[in-house]
Amino acid sequence: MGMNVASSSGGGGRRGRRKPVVAEINVTPMVDVMLVLLIIFMVSAPMLTVGVPLDLPQTQAKSLENNDQKPLQMSIDINGKVFINDAEVALNELIPKLKAITDARGGLEERIYLRADKKADYGTVAKVMGQLSGAGFKKLALVTEADQGT
Repeated sequence: MGMNVASSSGGGGRRGRRKPVVAEINVTPMVDVMLVLLIIFMVSAPMLTVGVPLDLPQTQAKSLENNDQKPLQMSIDINGKVFINDAEVALNELIPKLKAITDARGGLEERIYLRADKKADYGTVAKVMGQLSGAGFKKLALVTEADQGT
C-alpha cells in the first residue's frame, strides 16, 4: 500500500493548476476601517458642541423637547461677553443682529436658548433678558446642567 504525497516543490503533475477563486467577501479589513471611524467619531463628537466654554449652573428642571431645526443659542461667559452661537456681539448690537437672524428663521416666535456661566454677573444676564423681552422675544429658555446630587 503506497501513498501519493504531493511535494511542495511543484512536482506531481500539478504545475498548471491555480487555486480556485474565493467568491467570499473578506470582512476583516472592513471591520477594521469601521472601528477606526467609530473611534474618530467618538473622540470628535464632544468637540462639536457650542464653542463658548461655560460652567453652567445645575438644576432639577426637566429638559425641553427638541425640534428639527438647530436652536439659536446665546451665551454669556464669566467676563460678561455676549455671544450669538459662537460669534461675540456687543450689547448695543444684540437686538438688531438677533432680529436679522430670526427673521430668516421664524420671527419673534423663534426659541432662544440662553446659556450663562454660573459665575457670570447677574446684572449682565438680567440686562440681556430684558433686552430680549423688550424686543418682543417671548420664547426664552435658560440652559442649565442636570443636578447630579439627587
